[in-house]
Amino acid sequence: MTRGAAQDQQANPRRRAFHMNRQGKAAHVFLTPWLLGFLLVTAIPLLASLYLAFTNYNILDSPEWTGLENFRRMAGDEQFWASVRVTLVYVLVSVPLQLAFALLLALILDRGLRGLALYRSAFYLPSLLGTSVAIAILWRVIFGDQGLIPQALGLLGIDTGSMLQNPKTALLTLIVLNTWTFGSPMVIFLAGLRQIPGELYEAARVDGANVVRQFWHVTLPLLTPIVFFNLILQTIGAFQTFTQAHVVSDGTGGPANSTLFYTLYVYQQGFVSYDMGYASALAWVLLAAIAAITAVHFLLSKYWVFYGDN
Repeated sequence: MTRGAAQDQQANPRRRAFHMNRQGKAAHVFLTPWLLGFLLVTAIPLLASLYLAFTNYNILDSPEWTGLENFRRMAGDEQFWASVRVTLVYVLVSVPLQLAFALLLALILDRGLRGLALYRSAFYLPSLLGTSVAIAILWRVIFGDQGLIPQALGLLGIDTGSMLQNPKTALLTLIVLNTWTFGSPMVIFLAGLRQIPGELYEAARVDGANVVRQFWHVTLPLLTPIVFFNLILQTIGAFQTFTQAHVVSDGTGGPANSTLFYTLYVYQQGFVSYDMGYASALAWVLLAAIAAITAVHFLLSKYWVFYGDN
């Protein structure tokens, strides 16, 4: 080996180390804005709210440590339990309906319709707009006293008045709104359907399975991971619903607290009553509840989710 070749071999590791060092510095520079945003917008406020959950804090005065008093207060808070009931009903009814409509539309679109991209975009659009203030205001126009739905029912001799001011129907209108925003899970279902091998359907047809049996014994088992994924996302999103309830009820929770969602109650305590300590405690209870429900979903998933290797 010549002397020049030996020097090049010694120099190459140094060059590589130099380039890796420069790349590392560049990576840190590009990550710095994200790290600052995470610390200032997420991590520090999160830790601050955890501290405030154990205090009596009304923004104007300094926080006063009260221990578990805020959490004991929830046990006798009737509005707290009302918000829990409303939120649970909303989640348990709207999420299954939303996923059922999403899967139904995905099955229809998967049959090779012309202009599939157009239909997919049209059905996905409500998911983009469903949580916006504009759509919530539109919902007030549709279901209000002079709305399209009450007028249409009036022609049939059914006098409902404003469905948003009726305790029996106010929550139903928000459930319909959430069900209408099925575009996002529909697109995910459609992607999952495209991954199922056609040979399985051919084998099922050879065995004499009709369309219904093909769905129950081929499509649905292979689609269970997608169902599970959508179920987790939509359940978490439903527990965090706020904009629709706030706009539709003008932030009051509707007649007889019929649309007093948990997040709306947290907002009322924190930004109307300025009881930030209690609001922080409520927020952490919601976080713990969502985490527990998600954990239960994962524990139960082994009994019904089919991944192909179990």
